[in-house]
Amino acid sequence: MPHRTSRRTLLTATAAVTAAAATGALTPPAVASAHPTNASTDRRLRRIIAGMSLEEKVGQLFVMRVYGHSATDPDQADIDANLREIGVRTAAELISTYHVGGIIYFTWAHNTRDPHQIADLSNGLQRAALAERHRVPLLVSTDQEHGIVCRVGEPATLLPGAMALGAGGSRSDTRRAAWIAGAELAALGINQNYAPDADVNVNPANPVIGVRSFGSDPDAVADLVAAQVKGYQGAGIASTAKHFPGHGDTNTDSHTGLPVINHTRAQWEELDAPPFRAAIRARIDSIMTAHIVVPALDPSEDPATLSRPILTGILREELGYDGVVVTDSLGMEGVRTKYGDDRVPVLALLAGVDQLLNPPNLSVAWNAVLEAVRGGEISEARIEESILRILRLKSRLGLFQDPFVSHRGVERTVGSRAHRAAADRIAERTTTLLSDPGALLPLSRRTHRNLLVVGADPASPSGTTGPPTGTLAHTFGELGFSARALSTGTAPNRAKIDEAVAAAEGKDAVVVATYNVTASSSQRTLVTALVATGVPVVTIAIRNPYDIAHLTAAGVAASLAAYSWTDVELRAAARVIAGRAEPEGTLPVPVQRADDPTQVLYPVGHGLSY
Repeated sequence: MPHRTSRRTLLTATAAVTAAAATGALTPPAVASAHPTNASTDRRLRRIIAGMSLEEKVGQLFVMRVYGHSATDPDQADIDANLREIGVRTAAELISTYHVGGIIYFTWAHNTRDPHQIADLSNGLQRAALAERHRVPLLVSTDQEHGIVCRVGEPATLLPGAMALGAGGSRSDTRRAAWIAGAELAALGINQNYAPDADVNVNPANPVIGVRSFGSDPDAVADLVAAQVKGYQGAGIASTAKHFPGHGDTNTDSHTGLPVINHTRAQWEELDAPPFRAAIRARIDSIMTAHIVVPALDPSEDPATLSRPILTGILREELGYDGVVVTDSLGMEGVRTKYGDDRVPVLALLAGVDQLLNPPNLSVAWNAVLEAVRGGEISEARIEESILRILRLKSRLGLFQDPFVSHRGVERTVGSRAHRAAADRIAERTTTLLSDPGALLPLSRRTHRNLLVVGADPASPSGTTGPPTGTLAHTFGELGFSARALSTGTAPNRAKIDEAVAAAEGKDAVVVATYNVTASSSQRTLVTALVATGVPVVTIAIRNPYDIAHLTAAGVAASLAAYSWTDVELRAAARVIAGRAEPEGTLPVPVQRADDPTQVLYPVGHGLSY
């Protein structure tokens, strides 16, 4: 197995190397322009900008949420939510009032009910944008990372998430997954995806990234990030690498607090920078900022989203990136901790941001930027620079020619048989068999036909799949087993544990879906109690792959990692357990011992086969 640089090694880099980084010795020359400009196109776009009012220019900088399944006729509850949060009734009214340059879709905002509805919503939004004076189409975006972050669900094709793809280790599978995802988003009228995640997850305790990352090895992550950029953009949509300058070593969730990363400049160069460099080389269309503090990169300790040294000094000038920079959501606490909601968008633009994503109060943010320009704090030339980048992206995507999608395209592309079959094959190559000391697996229908499936049933990322225990039991049934599902939850109480133990009586094996087990987790108590029945117990980690560290002492018969609880990954795990597929995945992160986290239980690259 190739040598992997450990986190401890990286985080104890020598002072000499740190000093070299500080003087610029580790900084490569800026790369050539990722998106060479066309002079005639630029002239046309500049004429559009020159004809805009200041209010229209400011609007182009914003990407906003809006409630409802329709641009003009949402449900009353969504009208009420829009009035309460935005001061408009509909998406069309939002566009005409604020001239926004983009809309972001969320499941909870009722934007993504089904494929045909999504296509109609996208078309309605574009019609509203083209009814404006300058007929500038919208960037319609969403977070469709796949795995545990997924806004568009079935019947669209769901694919393995980043860490699962990292376990598969295949650039071609990773690129193919992104191409399928991108083609389906494009058919729905979604033209900017906030993926891939370019964070290097070197911290097992990271509460917000985890399996959203391809892994802990910077070079491996860089390869797969580049593959996904090419896949998404090859399918005709904009790809977004996130979260710059790197969110992989945090103990705090930037949705609820302001994380601090204490990497030295040298450690950042080796750990965090490679995937972003790879994305830029792959001609990434957009990069999303992180609401994190990195003192070695900016001693002011402003969050990166508001940091000119990080966004302009490093991303633009040192890394040579000339594409669109979009903030992470401005409603997250990480960016609101230090400054008020009126200052955040102004400071972000001064730092080098182009798109302002989802401010908590659009009126406050929009008017703050307007006044900053009128008062001279931000020059009009500065915002025109960002608008030009945004319009160039819209032009590259062909939106000025035709921003609309068709129901025929939805039928032909979204959730096609070929896409679903490819997703299943890719997922099979990601499932990782971590432990099988007694060679129990694969289970035989002759000797272990009667199964009990218990465990955690977290809500589906897209609201369209699961529950996990039901999906696993159904798949085992299709494979010729007799399987009963019993949901025990992420924190089973004594009554639920006793119910599971009673249900295990007479079974040939028990399959337990575990979800982020800790030393004090009652999931661990459940597994221990089931092992005590004498029935062989197989565990599947359906989120982070670290669960096995807390279950080894319990005496489980076998353990696997699926990296997510969407149906495609659960079906693959069931097929592996049943011997219908080989366990081909290997760990893209190390699993440390529960009793001594300084020791590695299973290293990067570990994975058993039949």
